[in-house]
Amino acid sequence: MRMEKLLFNSSLGLKFSVNQVVSEVIRFMEGDLKRRYKITIGTDSLRLVDGRADFVTAVVVHRVGNGGRYFWRRLELGKFHTLRDRIIKEVLLSLEVAQKILDEFQNFKKVDFDFEIHADIGEHGPTKAMINEVVGMIRAYNFEARTKPESYAASHVADRHV
Repeated sequence: MRMEKLLFNSSLGLKFSVNQVVSEVIRFMEGDLKRRYKITIGTDSLRLVDGRADFVTAVVVHRVGNGGRYFWRRLELGKFHTLRDRIIKEVLLSLEVAQKILDEFQNFKKVDFDFEIHADIGEHGPTKAMINEVVGMIRAYNFEARTKPESYAASHVADRHV
């Protein structure tokens, strides 16, 4: 499915295109230019009964020390037989959204922010063997990577809508 056709949901139930999400993020950041901002993107998934998977990607703008906003979108994709396949797809979806979001930011005047990709993996549990691989994938795209417990965009925000 083409990225331009995918709409993001807001916490108010409104639907936004990628460029509208970026406009809303910019508007939020311009509300207090003295603050520091962090934009994070993370994806979480849930394996459905029939083997397909439900993926939710969240775009979070955090006004450090003073709240934030987020947008999310859901995709239901084909069968995923292993946890590793699902985790890799989560990261690829996050990277795809990150690239599109940053492309859209070029259409706006410069607002300073930090940018991270959050992966729903951690030192404990079945995903611990994948940390180096996943962090390496994210860093290969020149993005900062965060894993649990610091990966709130994936493990808390996106997880809320899976």
